Amino acid sequence: MTVNHKLDDIDLKILSELQRDGRIRINELASRVGLSLPPCLRRVRSLRSRGVIKAIRATIDEKVLGYEVVSFVSIQLASQAKAALEAFEASIAALPMVLQSWRISGEADFLLKCVAPDVEGMHQQLRQFAAMPEVRTIRSLPVLGVAKDAPLPIPGDPTPRSDP
Repeated sequence: MTVNHKLDDIDLKILSELQRDGRIRINELASRVGLSLPPCLRRVRSLRSRGVIKAIRATIDEKVLGYEVVSFVSIQLASQAKAALEAFEASIAALPMVLQSWRISGEADFLLKCVAPDVEGMHQQLRQFAAMPEVRTIRSLPVLGVAKDAPLPIPGDPTPRSDP
């Protein structure tokens, strides 16, 4: 569902700066976007409360925590009935190694981003998915490396950067 959020140039500058550095101090953010501290803080709070800013969090290298295998897994369900979709979503919500899940269209119904400590751990995940009654087909795509991981392009931002 798309929500129409009216964003002006200042909001877009704030979003651009926060994507570059989510830990920026509010006084530095205010300076970079040309506001004083109180209105900048109000705008950031408004962007959060309206759901424009979903979260600000650290991106951690999976390998540092022992997750040597990152994979994308496409899942086709036996049925696209609402009950089957909801049952599958509830099942994967309980699995901490499934980091993200998207409903998609095409040959598969879901695309999952998963981590595992090793290839055997990934194999166990695939067996776990296969045991779910809603699942018809599973395809796994182990990640060999990241070619690009960029923030969202901000309209009007002349200098988008992929690194904070």
